[in-house]
Amino acid sequence: MRRPDETLHRPPSNTLPRHGMLFDWPQSVALACEVVWGTYAPPAWSASLAQSRLESLVDLARARSPFHAARCRHLPADGWTLRDLPVLTRTDLMQSFDDALTVRDIERREVDTFCADAGRVGESFRDQYAVWTSSGTTGMPGVFIHDEHALAVYDALEALRFRGPYFPAPLTLATFATERYAIVCATGGHFASNVTAERLRRANPLLASQLRVFSILDPIDRLVAALDAFQPTVLASYPTALAVLAEEQSAGRMAIHPHEVWAGGENFTPRQRDLAAQSFGGRVRQGYGASEFLPIAWECARGNLHVNADWVILEPVDAQFAPVAPGIASHTVLLTNLANHVQPLIRYDLGDSVTLHDTGCACGCTLPVITVHGRCDDTLAFRGAGKRVVHLLPLAISTVLEDDAGLFDFQLVQIDGAHLLLRAGRSETARAAPAAEVLRAWLHSQGLGRIDVALDTHPPQPDVPSGKMRRVIAAK
Repeated sequence: MRRPDETLHRPPSNTLPRHGMLFDWPQSVALACEVVWGTYAPPAWSASLAQSRLESLVDLARARSPFHAARCRHLPADGWTLRDLPVLTRTDLMQSFDDALTVRDIERREVDTFCADAGRVGESFRDQYAVWTSSGTTGMPGVFIHDEHALAVYDALEALRFRGPYFPAPLTLATFATERYAIVCATGGHFASNVTAERLRRANPLLASQLRVFSILDPIDRLVAALDAFQPTVLASYPTALAVLAEEQSAGRMAIHPHEVWAGGENFTPRQRDLAAQSFGGRVRQGYGASEFLPIAWECARGNLHVNADWVILEPVDAQFAPVAPGIASHTVLLTNLANHVQPLIRYDLGDSVTLHDTGCACGCTLPVITVHGRCDDTLAFRGAGKRVVHLLPLAISTVLEDDAGLFDFQLVQIDGAHLLLRAGRSETARAAPAAEVLRAWLHSQGLGRIDVALDTHPPQPDVPSGKMRRVIAAK
């Protein structure tokens, strides 16, 4: 193993591509060849490459991050394994934000100032980093910085694994010029999907008019009308949003004809998948990613999710962080991002439940297969004007409460067709009443001004017997 002061396994900083993989052609070609080969290479090759990248990452973290140096001080210079490293929680990472970075002159206050400006979505932080914020599912919002090497890796994995072998047409400029991509997601903040889409629009003028982001915060009528006018050939959104849009399509209130539908960000149930396939007629595909690592896994032609295991390490573990056997659903999963060197994420508790399978896939890809159980929040349904059903997406609700009201540790429970109960974590009880007012105002904008939002004195309650915390719960 290399010593911390030796050359690390990463491209020189002055040659990193300015916009992911889009413009640095020599590195892009080399990375593309590596990604394609790794898709079908013997598993031992990917494992060896991941181990080399892990050693480089840990060396860098120990040498340049006071936070990681302290956490790894018990490790010997050689002979350690991944399981010898401590588990990293979001709370620990965010509370030691500055010291956890390997670039020593970046400060949290500078990053927060950048993120507070919605007009800078898609802009590079310091002209070389992407900054993504994520929901406070654990009661702590996340802020994640990705360097240009990481962005290049994400771009290559998305283009050559998720899309490449199974895309219905060759990946040419003509293909991109005729496609119309609609991304329906949370907007207004520096969220991964929102930022990535805007970054691509800014970097490639050909995509500027062909790729549009639509907000899940808009009333459904307005969203449907906008999608109808745009007529996307590729539709991407959360499973809960796709289910609502599929119902609009089936009812004849929307008429779009995408040849591909992409789902991610939530648990994708068989019913939601079937509904999307039947309503839109195009091929439905699923991806698995996070603000911590955008393309964790991709769905092949056989419908299996393959982990990009040469660039990200996933460890399914139980509640005590002990490994679980293949075929068993984990309590949570630990993620190690091997691509990002500015904010090392090593054995990071992602919070999702996954099942690792030890069987191969008939598609020919040798990368491991997983099933993601993920988030299980509910879509709420109310009767609006004219007795029409109005659906409230869980991620839309979370965005309103987090971004507009500053409430991160919450649980919203639907009591019946006219009443909601809002619970706040013990450290955020003072924000509960103002948050309820913000939520009422948003409900009014959705045509649901008569819905009552009451406050509960109890904190959020986990499910029994799973122990998992759901943030948005529909009436039974």
